[in-house]
Amino acid sequence: MPLKQATLNGVKRMASSIPEPPRKRHKSEEAAVKVSIPEEEYSIVDRQFYPPEMSNERCAQYNANQIERPIETLEKAQKETESERDSIEVHHAVVHWFKCDLRTYDNKALHMASKLAKSHGVPLICLHIISSQDYKAHLTSPVRVDFVLRTLQVLKEDLANLDIPLHVESVNVRKTIPDRIFELCEKWGASHLFCNIEYEVDELRREALMTRKGLERGIAVTAVHDTCVVAPGALKSGSGGQYSVYSPWCRAWIAYLHQHPKHLDLFDPPSSNPKSSREEYKPIFETPIPEAPANSSLTQEEKQRYKSLWLPGEHEAHSRLDRFLAEKASKYKETRNFPAANSTAMLSVHFSSGTLSARTAVSRARAANTTTRLDAGDEGIKTWIAELAWRDFYKHVLVHWPYVCMNKSFKPEYTNIPWTPPPSSNTLFHKWCQGQTGYPFIDASMRQLAHTGYMHNRARMCVASFLAKDLLIDWRRGEQYFMQHLIDGDFASNSGGWGFSSSAGVDPQPYFRVFNPTLQGERFDPEGAFVRKWVPELRGIGVGGGGKGGKGGKGGKGGKGGGPMAMAIHDPYARGAEREAREGGYPRPCVEHREARVKALERYKEGLGRDKA
Repeated sequence: MPLKQATLNGVKRMASSIPEPPRKRHKSEEAAVKVSIPEEEYSIVDRQFYPPEMSNERCAQYNANQIERPIETLEKAQKETESERDSIEVHHAVVHWFKCDLRTYDNKALHMASKLAKSHGVPLICLHIISSQDYKAHLTSPVRVDFVLRTLQVLKEDLANLDIPLHVESVNVRKTIPDRIFELCEKWGASHLFCNIEYEVDELRREALMTRKGLERGIAVTAVHDTCVVAPGALKSGSGGQYSVYSPWCRAWIAYLHQHPKHLDLFDPPSSNPKSSREEYKPIFETPIPEAPANSSLTQEEKQRYKSLWLPGEHEAHSRLDRFLAEKASKYKETRNFPAANSTAMLSVHFSSGTLSARTAVSRARAANTTTRLDAGDEGIKTWIAELAWRDFYKHVLVHWPYVCMNKSFKPEYTNIPWTPPPSSNTLFHKWCQGQTGYPFIDASMRQLAHTGYMHNRARMCVASFLAKDLLIDWRRGEQYFMQHLIDGDFASNSGGWGFSSSAGVDPQPYFRVFNPTLQGERFDPEGAFVRKWVPELRGIGVGGGGKGGKGGKGGKGGKGGGPMAMAIHDPYARGAEREAREGGYPRPCVEHREARVKALERYKEGLGRDKA
């Protein structure tokens, strides 16, 4: 179960910079938008870019199909303008707009743009827009911005080898991006603009607007599905609606791909431009990739650290995929939950930046399997394909329930849970952020994030559950923090994962299920290797009931805890290693888990109006 990456959140993409089309409001909608002062006070809602929290009543209207979803707005715009767009003649060039699809291989919109340019004997021009306002509004982490900029350099060189120019420009005011793109198209004499669809609300509305506005300027804007292996809306439940539970959705996803195997066909890279493009677009070829905006910059030490940890570009992505399938995939099912095992593909940063398509990953995994079926054959490969499917699932959810991108959780009723607000929760939140909670597995996970920009998936679930259900802090603050620090931050996956762990999301764990942070450490870090790597204060504590050098066994693979095989490193103050922990400067637990669990259940019941679990 992934947490790959509150009811209000400034996380990566939320709605409002591009408003919904004007329409007459019914009386029932007068209370549809309410002000959420507490959430605004602790910055879950950034009012510079977004409106107050949406009401539960308006969410219900989306669920009842009474409000047009942003994807429907875009699809309607594309359908209603299709004939007019088709009638526009190709002029001097064709443009592809790179967003979160920074690759040349298996890129549908890029392939379409190249094919059109080639058929008319005109050059292909590519562009990417950097926006400091977008980064701020979407809470894009500085480490992610750094990775994107380094990837753009690789992409620029790859395209240059094909004589294709890549124009990268900074546009600070995010609302002016569409007009600036049109200006560039006009400057280059391009009458056709291609891009792949992003499924967050602002982006869907922006592309719908551009589809219509482009025609006013003689430019055909074509936005296509490419991010998901199976496009949102293609799968229907037995009742004809969207799935909200992963297991039946995944079965439908696999069946759909078995019935439509061409969906796993891969798109060729773009064709080379005419040699004359080198001279014609010389300024673009010679212009370097811009520096990161001031609000997204790293120190020199951070730049060097992340550069050594995360190599950019699609070549690195394919190399990682090859190594994983050859060396780790077969054991993935049995090893994937152990952070110290280094057994995962470590491809999330490439999926989120688009240097590797999910379609390519599934296709290559199928080719490496012993069968062409996606739900059979090698257990490790089959499990990994099912994990990849989660990325599609969360994007499908985002499209059908767009209010999760509008400061609401999937379950709007969870708005009413009385989380501990600032300033009283600030001290505990700071301990969580800094990896100083006194729970070693939690602290190791948070410190891994701080140092690498990445956190293992099992660890993500544990720290999310701990924030919401042990510290009783609004999970949206954690969701926001992740986006501000993850190199692989992806709104749909991050929101979906936090919703799962806090029980406020789609297909979540029951609200009365609360991870025990100590037992999670024992079970998934039985040797204590993960904790020792990231919590140096505890490195001297041995295994078992004793302290330094203790010999109590290795914790056992069952990880039940509490017996002679339990590890002191996962609970040093209660298991005979107090002196070592204290001398190392490691804090005592900031809350007592059993007491916190009781309080969490009371808070959830209070918020949900339930008398019993």
